[in-house]
Amino acid sequence: MNDEKFMQEAIELSKKAVEHGNEPFGAVLVKDNEVVFTNENQIFTANDPTFHAETGLIRRFCTSTGITNLSEYTLYTSCEPCFMCSGAMVWSKLGRMVYAASNDDLEMTMGKHGSNCSKIVFENSNNAPTVTSGVLRGESVAVLKSYFGK
Repeated sequence: MNDEKFMQEAIELSKKAVEHGNEPFGAVLVKDNEVVFTNENQIFTANDPTFHAETGLIRRFCTSTGITNLSEYTLYTSCEPCFMCSGAMVWSKLGRMVYAASNDDLEMTMGKHGSNCSKIVFENSNNAPTVTSGVLRGESVAVLKSYFGK
């Protein structure tokens, strides 16, 4: 599997999101070991607080392709998704989700306590994706600390 390769791309997108004036989150959608769509967080530039990297990716991919069942896809995200993004993954029947930093990692950079968002949403769902966590965690945490640690 190329988890590290695709996660590196998601982390690079999180850095670009910051360069573009947004928060540091990136997402990559893969099918059959090929990147089919990418997205970065755009909450500030799109003036849309729901335009997280993952939800934005799902929304744009499904709209542009007409595909609404993502059971054959893997979504790589630089940080464990929030409740909203986890819900979008359930509704789109995402097959697999891989994340780098956890919600606990994110919250700790801001002096708070995390909530394991995806686990809470996924454990009560019939359409939960398979989850792999911690891929390139250190690289993602460094990006989060650089942004939120200021």
